[in-house]
Amino acid sequence: MSDIIRIGMDTSKHVFQLHGVNAAEEAVLRKTLRRKEMIDFFAKLPPTEVAIEACGASHNWGRTLTGMGHAVKLIPPAYIKPYIKRGKNDAADAEAICEAMSRPSMRFVPIKSADNQAALMLVTMRDRLIRTRTQLCSAIRGNAAEFGLVAGAGTCRVEPLLERVAGDPDVPQLARDLFALQAEELTLLRARIKDIDAKLLAWHRSDARSRRVAQIPGVGTLGATLLALKTPAPEDFQSGRAFAAWIGLTPRDHSTGGRVRLGSITRAGDALLRRTLVVGATALLRHIRNSRSRHASPWILDMLKRKPPKLVAVALANKMARVAWKLMVSDQDYRAPTAAVPLSSAA
Repeated sequence: MSDIIRIGMDTSKHVFQLHGVNAAEEAVLRKTLRRKEMIDFFAKLPPTEVAIEACGASHNWGRTLTGMGHAVKLIPPAYIKPYIKRGKNDAADAEAICEAMSRPSMRFVPIKSADNQAALMLVTMRDRLIRTRTQLCSAIRGNAAEFGLVAGAGTCRVEPLLERVAGDPDVPQLARDLFALQAEELTLLRARIKDIDAKLLAWHRSDARSRRVAQIPGVGTLGATLLALKTPAPEDFQSGRAFAAWIGLTPRDHSTGGRVRLGSITRAGDALLRRTLVVGATALLRHIRNSRSRHASPWILDMLKRKPPKLVAVALANKMARVAWKLMVSDQDYRAPTAAVPLSSAA
């Protein structure tokens, strides 16, 4: 096994497929191992380069194999797919991973620490709880409408609706009991969301990079926390545009024959991070359009005159991502544009 220079590993819950090559790029290892066998195999193997597809549990395997002395690199699935030959199976996937790792221009995913992944659980749990709360509020409004009691959208209107249901004698007792159960579930969800928000705020205050990024208008605590957690190595990106492209906020390129044709944004990368930035940009634009912002950039004002607000929000989210990348790699504080113009004067 000493002649193996590179191994591609296709992972799953219990079965692991290995594909290794030597210095002449000849396949010298094709093996299927169970979990315990795989750990024993790498524990006895001399330090080797190992490539793993960036997927579920890949960061844990990266940390485990790195602790054994191996050089582990995670590759995004989209970059592995072009190297898969005809047929789709574990052996072909492991061979494609091994081949993709050998490319000089290949880009890899930094291995996240256990603490980083624990903090990311806060974000994903908060997102799931909010979606559950939205579903519950929609169910309450829909059920109440069956008895002639309606309320507008928004979680703030659900509690008054539940009080109306509880005090309406025309609503059957069985329905009122069920509404009471839904009210208890909503109270529990709100308490859990509040607890998660407190933990997120504590993590944000303890992280210098997150506090620095939160200075950008429109980013907020959640956006800053996501940016700090999702990009543990921002210096791996060549520029702010590359960082925005990784999030999926840059136009899709359909150019050919010297003719430049740009489409809508690619929507690549992390959907939660992209959505958070766009929502933050939308909130900032709302303040600007309602004359509640002290200063508005001339660039934003000019864009609002020429483009729809939703398109301006995406463009602003792109700019926020670029500024955030610059702050993360330079460790500098945010400075407002010197050419900022009061909104009242611009109007």
